[in-house]
Parts: sequence; structure tokens; C-alpha cells
Amino acid sequence: MGANYRRYTPWSDGTIFSDTTEERIVNQEVGFYTGVKRRFMEDRLIATGTLRADKNQNFNWVYSPAASLVYSPREQDYLRMSFSSALRNPTLADQYLYLDVGPATLVGNLEGATDLITIGSFIDFRNSADASSGQYSLNRDTLVYFDIDPIRPERVRTFEIGYRTTLGEKVYVDGGYYFSVYQDFIGYNIGLDALFIGDEQSPRAVDVYRYAANSLSEVQTQGASLGINYYVDNQVMLSANGSWNELVKTDEDDPIIPAFNTPRFKYNLGITGRDFKLKGKSTWGFGVNYKWVQSFVFEGSPQFTGNVPEYDLLDAQVNAIIEPLNLTVKLGGSNLLRNIHIEAYGGPAVGRMLYGSLIYEFNHRKNR
Repeated sequence: MGANYRRYTPWSDGTIFSDTTEERIVNQEVGFYTGVKRRFMEDRLIATGTLRADKNQNFNWVYSPAASLVYSPREQDYLRMSFSSALRNPTLADQYLYLDVGPATLVGNLEGATDLITIGSFIDFRNSADASSGQYSLNRDTLVYFDIDPIRPERVRTFEIGYRTTLGEKVYVDGGYYFSVYQDFIGYNIGLDALFIGDEQSPRAVDVYRYAANSLSEVQTQGASLGINYYVDNQVMLSANGSWNELVKTDEDDPIIPAFNTPRFKYNLGITGRDFKLKGKSTWGFGVNYKWVQSFVFEGSPQFTGNVPEYDLLDAQVNAIIEPLNLTVKLGGSNLLRNIHIEAYGGPAVGRMLYGSLIYEFNHRKNR
């Protein structure tokens, strides 16, 4: 069993958050958890159960139960099944953000919002203008208004099944599938605030707001992963792993932007070696890994929503343990082929990085 406590005291002086000299932000949260494990059938079946309770000062208590079974019919095989639940409290930005970025104002959402105009209906309203007079349509009833509830903690329930085994003496396989159901999925909702005076048909001002908001419907995700390691001998291992992840929205009319921000497919191919002999007791090793990531849509603020192109990377490193000098030397690099890419829309371009390290280990001998 255990507990945790967090206290946040950000201070942006009104530049990022809705805090000013007169109004300071203090946010606190506390959590408690407990769990139990029981072994059966001579330790071939292990059952666990846990319960967690969390409270943020701005939200109600949220309870997160979980349970799992691990069954090992023989020493090298493991079948796992689990049900888990978790929560994600709205971040400080989800609660307190107030930032004008030009195309829109990004707003936290502790209080909710009312009488916002949908973007689609405003576009239709604007396009219905009389080209000869330059006036908007006389029918403002075409505008669709909506409200946004105050932000709430996001909750998820996940069911997972997996199997791990060793084939012969050289092949290790681990695969699994998961299915998750989200309630109150946290994302973003965009609306317009238009100022009309009296019966005027042209708005005096139009402001765009992006509010942190919860999905109005259930959101589902699913995915699978498979990893294979082949041990050529005690020194060399070949590895391959891949994953598939998918977001399923049960209501396509839900205005929420889910911000899943995960590629559907990605995989890794690698080779590692260790304990190759140098002079005396010294040894060396290496690692090479190739990574491929499918293109995906990254959804953030209005100006930071777009496509992240497909990219691949080659990483490698070599290390040596020089026993007489108590020295470990490591040289390596990520993205050795310098494939310039982005990993988040609006983020920086990522290039090659080279690194090296020297580790000296002191020997401490004790007299007996």
C-alpha cells in the first residue's frame, strides 16, 4: 500500500496561465493505493488485485480497480490476462491555460463555456453573403450554438491478453493485444465567439477559442504488439518488434479532437553483441537498431495540427570495457544517416546526434 501527494504552484504572471498578481494558482492532488497478490497451483498461477483512489482539489474522487492472472503451464511459457483502469487528471494547462497564439486563444476549462458557435455553421453563414452588397445573410438562425461542460478527469478501462514463450533454446517470442475504453476522453473543442449588436447581420468581432474538453461519447483504442529475439549464440542477438495502434471513435459527430497522436504501425530491427574478447580480460560489444514509423496525424492546437511524415532511423553504438584501466568507453549515434524529420507537428526538426562517454570505476578494497 502507499500514497502520494502533489502540490503545484506555477507562476506565469498572466503570460501563459490565467494567473495575475492578484490571482495565484495553487493546485493539489492526493492518491492512495493498495494491492494483494496470491499464488496458486505451486506458483504456476499468480493472481493480483489492486485499488487506487485519487483526488484533485478541483474534481471528485476517482477509483481505479485492476486485476490480473498470469498462468505458466510450463517453465518457459506465460499466459497473461489483465483488466486495468486508470485516470488522467486534467493538466495545469487543461485547467488554467489562457494563451493567445494568434489564430486562436487556448483556454483551460474549469468553468465551462456557453453560447459558442460551431465553425461549420459560421462558415456556411459567412459564405451565404450577398456578393453584390457584401452583407451577410439576413438569417442568423443558421448559426449553431453549443456549450462546453467544465473539464473532468479522463478514465480508461483496458483489457489485455498476451503470451510469452521460448521456442527451443534460441527464439524468444512475446506478443499481446489490448482493447481500451475511455470515458471523458480529454481533447480539445474549438468554437467561435461572435459579437452581434442588435439586429445587425455582420458581427463586430469574431474570436476563436480552443477549450480543453471531454469527449461527449465513448472513445475506444486497440492495438497489438509482437517481439521476437533470436539468440545466435551467447554473444549475438537478433531482434525484431512491431506494434499496431488504432483509435476508434464511437460517435463520428463528436466535435472533440482526440489528440491520439500515435502512428498506426511502427517496427524495429536490431542486432546486438556483447562480451567479445579484447586483450586480457577486456571486452567489447555493439548495438545497431533500425526504426520505422508510419505517417500519422498529430493533433494539438489549431496551428499545430497536421501530418507527421513517415520516417526511419538508424542508431548504433559500440562500447569497450578496458579491464586494466577500470575504464568503460562508449561511442554511438542516433539517426546516423541524418534523416531530418519531425516527431510532432510544429515541433523542431530532428537530425543526427553523436555521443561518447568515458566511465572510470574506482576499486575499493577492504582488509579482512
